[in-house]
Amino acid sequence: MNTLDAIAARRSIRKFKDAALPDEMIEAVLAAAVQAPSGKNRQPWRFVIVKGEKRREMARLMREGIAKAKGRGEDPGSSEGSAAIMEEAPVTVFVFNTDGTHPWLAHSIGQMFVDAVNVQSVGAAIQNMLLAAQEMSIGSLWICDIFYAYEELRNWLGEECQMVAAVSLGYPDENPEARPRKPVGEVTRRL
Repeated sequence: MNTLDAIAARRSIRKFKDAALPDEMIEAVLAAAVQAPSGKNRQPWRFVIVKGEKRREMARLMREGIAKAKGRGEDPGSSEGSAAIMEEAPVTVFVFNTDGTHPWLAHSIGQMFVDAVNVQSVGAAIQNMLLAAQEMSIGSLWICDIFYAYEELRNWLGEECQMVAAVSLGYPDENPEARPRKPVGEVTRRL
């Protein structure tokens, strides 16, 4: 599959088969991630893999964070569904920005610029993961609903750095249609 075909064929998968992914496939996805470009070649990413029985504990922590958010009057949106997907998926990879500042801490303008560059770099690594998974017929879902359980998950995972996202991986048990996209002309201006 060429790159443009992989980009066009990639879908967000929310239903996974009950089948483990071989470690070699997980490693191949992560090998693609670390090939991503990064600002100043900082390579500010770190990955934590959750699979097997640890998925239940991960989902429990997600639900605890969601309950706390609801208790504060926040609308957790699709996060409960994301917790169920993460529990079902054979693998979830948490992605961290090793140089990032936690969202609630004060930032200097310089630190905000560094964080923006690093988060873009981490985003490129995530996109590489998704495209590598697509190449290997692995389903993937990029998840940001983890922010409702940011502290619970980060502490459980034993990471001090900034949590950016999670990516669930597994053999897809659905074949969703492409979601609508805005036409290029609608989102582009020429000078």
